Amino acid sequence: MADATSASRAALDALLDTARETADRFAGPEWGLTTPDDTAGALRLVANLLEGGLVGHFDDDPRQPVFRQIVTSTRKSLGDNADAIYFDAAVSPKYSYRVRGRTAGAVYVSFTVEAGAADGGFPERTAGVLNDTQFYVDAAGRFELYLGGSPRDRNWMALEPGASRITTRHYWERERSPGIPPIPDVALEIDLLEDLPPLPPPSDASVAAGFRRVERYLRSRSLEQTKPGEGDQPAFVSREPNAFPQPVTPGNHALAAFDAAYSMAPYVLAPDEALVITARWPECRCANVTLWNRHLQTYDYAHRRVSLNRAQTTLDPDGSFRVVIAHRDPGVPNWLDTEGRPFGMVFWRYILPVGEIDTPQAKVVKLTDL
Repeated sequence: MADATSASRAALDALLDTARETADRFAGPEWGLTTPDDTAGALRLVANLLEGGLVGHFDDDPRQPVFRQIVTSTRKSLGDNADAIYFDAAVSPKYSYRVRGRTAGAVYVSFTVEAGAADGGFPERTAGVLNDTQFYVDAAGRFELYLGGSPRDRNWMALEPGASRITTRHYWERERSPGIPPIPDVALEIDLLEDLPPLPPPSDASVAAGFRRVERYLRSRSLEQTKPGEGDQPAFVSREPNAFPQPVTPGNHALAAFDAAYSMAPYVLAPDEALVITARWPECRCANVTLWNRHLQTYDYAHRRVSLNRAQTTLDPDGSFRVVIAHRDPGVPNWLDTEGRPFGMVFWRYILPVGEIDTPQAKVVKLTDL
C-alpha cells in the first residue's frame, strides 16, 4: 500500500497539480491563447519544460555538479539557438570548482553565472561572464578554468552571493547546425575543489526536493512569466511588429551574455506577404538571426531554414544582405521559412561586436513583388 504521508509522494502530487494548472491557465485564454493550435503550442512548451526540468534539475546539487545540455533540437525553450550548444550546472558561492572542456571548433565559448536561480528558479540576473578571450585555450582547443574561491590572475570567475548556476555557450558559424546529431563533443567536466564526502543515497527527502525543483522550474518559466502585453520589455525588444530596435547589450538581463548585443521584434504576415529585412553584419566574433515562436522556441532548424548565421548568408556586393521571411520559398537568397506561422519572433544576436551595429530595416511586401 502506498505511503500517503511520504514527502516524495506529496512533492510529486504538487508537480502534477502545477502541470495541470499550467495546462489550464498558461495554455489558455489567460495568456491570450484561444485556438486549438495555439493551445497545443503552449502545451508543447509545457512538455519541453517538464523534460528540461527533469533532465537538468531533478538530480541537481552544487556539491556534486554535472553539466547537462539545456536544450536540444527537440527540447526547446528559453530562446534556444540553431548555432549553439548550451550546458549548465548547479554551483554555490560556498564552494569552488574547476571546469575543463574544449572548444570543438566553436568560434566562441563563454561561461556565465546566473544569480537567484537555486532549486529550479528562474534566474534574477546574470552575475558574470568569462569568454574565450579571457582564458587560455591550447592548440588542441582544450581549456581549464576556475569558479569561486581565491582570485586568480586568469582563467577564473568569482561566485558572488546568490550565484546558483553556471551556463556555458559554444557557438559555431557553419552550414550545418551543431544542434543536429551528431553533436560536437565539447567534453565539459566540472569538479568540486573542496574535499567533501559523496552525497548520501536517494531518500524520501532528497527525492521530494528533486520533484520540488522540477515543479519550480516549470512554474517559474510559465505561470510566473509576464503575460503578453504586460510589464516592461528590455531595450532590445520591440512590441511593434516588423520593426526592430537598435541592437544593444542586455546588461545583466537573466540568461543573456554581457558581451553580446541583441535586437528582437515580432513579425506579422498574411499568406501572400513577405517581410524583407535589409541588414549588414557588423565586425564581431559571430552573429545570426533566428525565428522563434511566441514562447521563444526556435522553429524546426533540423529540417527547415529558420535561421541564418554569417556563413549561411548570401551578401550583396556592398556587404549588405536581404533576409526574406515568408511562408513559402520565394526563390531568392536568404529565405527564412515561417512554417506557415502568421505570427512569430525575429531575434538578432551579435557576439563580441565592435562599434555601432546597423539596425535591421524591415518592410512588408507582397510575395509577387519579390
